[in-house]
Amino acid sequence: MDIVMDAEALNAFLGREFPQVAGEYRVERVDPDLLTARLTVGEAHLRPGGTISGPSIFALADLAIYCAILARIGPVALAVTTNASVDFMRKPEADRDLRAECRVLKLGRVLAVAEALIYSEGGTEPVARCSMTYSIPPKS
Repeated sequence: MDIVMDAEALNAFLGREFPQVAGEYRVERVDPDLLTARLTVGEAHLRPGGTISGPSIFALADLAIYCAILARIGPVALAVTTNASVDFMRKPEADRDLRAECRVLKLGRVLAVAEALIYSEGGTEPVARCSMTYSIPPKS
């Protein structure tokens, strides 16, 4: 799949369109097979028990998948999640950032399907697996 937005362009887009999350999440790498994004973990992402909250993990996966799709179709702010599934597989490390490795599995005219594996920084085993479908609005 051709890449039309690199990491720099995606981060600029996030800063413009979603300034509320741009400081916490960033795209680190984009290539035809893989997009890598990071959540800089802070106090707001933690929950009792010394772990990172499920909503924070979901948000990273959603952002990574959204950006992986935009990397291929361009800056379409109104592409939206239509289906999501998350498997929480192990406890993430509370004192480490989270890293998402995302792959687009199918990119059609109106739907895109992708998956993300979420890791604690430095870890080799995923803490979560996410699968999402996005609806792509028609070109006007």
